[in-house]
Amino acid sequence: MTEILIKNAETILTMDDTRRELSGADILIRGGQIDQIGHGLQTTGEVHVATGCVVTPGLVNTHHHLYQSLTRAVPGGQDALLFGWLKTLYPIWSRFGPEEMFVSAQIGLAELALSGCTLSSDHLYLYPNGARLDDTIAAAAEIGMRFHPTRGAMSIGESDGGLPPDALVEKEQAILDDMIRVVDAFHDPSEGAMCRVGLAPCSPFSVSRDLMRNAAILARDKGVMLHTHLAENDEDIAYSQAQFGCRPGQYAEELGWTGPDVWHAHCVKLDEAEIDLFARTQTGVAHCPCSNCRLGSGIAPVRAMRDHGVPVGLGVDGSASNDSGNLILEARQAMLLQRVANGADAMSSREVLEIATRGGADVLNRPDCGRLEPGKRADIAIWDTSCIESAGSWDPAALLLAGPVKVKHLFVEGRQIVCDGHVTSLDMPRVIERQNQLARALQV
Repeated sequence: MTEILIKNAETILTMDDTRRELSGADILIRGGQIDQIGHGLQTTGEVHVATGCVVTPGLVNTHHHLYQSLTRAVPGGQDALLFGWLKTLYPIWSRFGPEEMFVSAQIGLAELALSGCTLSSDHLYLYPNGARLDDTIAAAAEIGMRFHPTRGAMSIGESDGGLPPDALVEKEQAILDDMIRVVDAFHDPSEGAMCRVGLAPCSPFSVSRDLMRNAAILARDKGVMLHTHLAENDEDIAYSQAQFGCRPGQYAEELGWTGPDVWHAHCVKLDEAEIDLFARTQTGVAHCPCSNCRLGSGIAPVRAMRDHGVPVGLGVDGSASNDSGNLILEARQAMLLQRVANGADAMSSREVLEIATRGGADVLNRPDCGRLEPGKRADIAIWDTSCIESAGSWDPAALLLAGPVKVKHLFVEGRQIVCDGHVTSLDMPRVIERQNQLARALQV
């Protein structure tokens, strides 16, 4: 069995049950698992010297729209609120096809990997011109990223009072049929799985009550997770109250969309009763601070969620509403926003790093990931703190205060997918050029 030894790390932030921090220690990887953590470990296999480096679990991204990396900084959407931003971009997205989905996923996942991410979810809710969830799954497999794609959907178009154009919505039976297909084809429930699939109707304003309920029934029958957007901004709350006569949290509860097998993106506008509901049912939240800032949605009550026991992870959200996909910077933004809202002592660098690793893994029901301890998956990020960003730091392990924004080495399932700051499996100049060619073609 292949062995890799990460040796003599400056600090190892384990994120285990006791949150141990080790200095000058080693990690021995055997196969896809962590075998030992300690001092003076030996191997006859490959050795990576981590002197001057901080080692953490790989970061976990709990919400993304990878296809949107083809539509960054679109002029008509640069300064729009959520609904106006969507109206600008829907016509562009309707021209996508399989290649656009594949290449944009390559770019988005590579960007995440370079920021220390080893496990990413994705919410793909539109399928124009023959595009399928399979396109993004193929991109993740090529890079070697642990992946949790979700089969999203939109079924209520403009002619029926919904937000998306009719050309981007699907018939609900066809949606359910394809959900069954992708789960049967790609979902792996086993420990250490490289691909799990979830079901994810896009949002309460783009699908029917029936589809929400039927997707929940199907997910429980198949043993997969549920995901959607919820309570993202004031427009979202107003829509829910006008259309459903209740707040988003109550709507979710009525349709079976609470529980430990459910996580919702954003939740910026949850009130105290909804926070209590999510805590009681262990419903997860994907916090996307940069996107929330970019769209002017507000500051999610993450401090209150954490204090009440709501499972919280981080998400970069789509690259068209964030314009970036750097998860370590997302973690820093989460820390800063909670301090803006609640004071400088509201959230520490280490707590947010916990949210970005162990927290996200728990939201995705992956206790085999997000922590460094024997028996867990060998998803490991090595951060070089001899960089200029850490120069002068008294605490190199406080990565979000003064640390690198790009990972040095990254391992997923014991396989190195980033080496010296480069994605090992891709010819990045070629992929970037193809991405830019596709983006230019969409502007015509």
